[in-house]
Amino acid sequence: MKKNFLFLITVLSLVIPGLVALLFFSTNKVRLDTSWVYVLPHINAWLNGTTALLLVLGWVLIKNQQPIYHRYVMLSAFFLGTLFLISYIIYHATVPSVVYGDTTGNGIITLEELSKIKYTRPIYLIVLISHILLAMVTVPLVLITFTYAFLRKMNHHKKIARYTFPIWLYVSLSGVVVYWMIKPYYLL
Repeated sequence: MKKNFLFLITVLSLVIPGLVALLFFSTNKVRLDTSWVYVLPHINAWLNGTTALLLVLGWVLIKNQQPIYHRYVMLSAFFLGTLFLISYIIYHATVPSVVYGDTTGNGIITLEELSKIKYTRPIYLIVLISHILLAMVTVPLVLITFTYAFLRKMNHHKKIARYTFPIWLYVSLSGVVVYWMIKPYYLL
């Protein structure tokens, strides 16, 4: 792979998760005088779900030797993933994070709130943590996979796509699961 591509992939693979973590944990949020940002988690779930469908369709197309359609579908998945990332960053730059089980929206789980969610909180945290960790791995995998396809190095592309596909699919699907689990705690 060319050094300039590798440098760009490395920078993006470090900057994107770093920016997301910074925004996620930051208490200083950008102030917007509009409530449209509260719709973004719902849009993000749709983007993740649609990306998952496109990934499966892309896999079916390449298995059925339809490389041109596969390319269009995978470019669409990449585009939706990019839109998701932009939307996710906007949301977490402007809105405090929602805490699973926090029915009052104060960011703190009381013993009473905790007693209502019992065993579902560990399940939520397992799905969320695996989603986050694999999302960080997905960024470089997707960028490398797409770079090899762009450079028409199909042997390299196929080798890494075997790993990229299931991880990216898991991240997309687990993003939808995280959304459905935390959705009751969004204060809209």
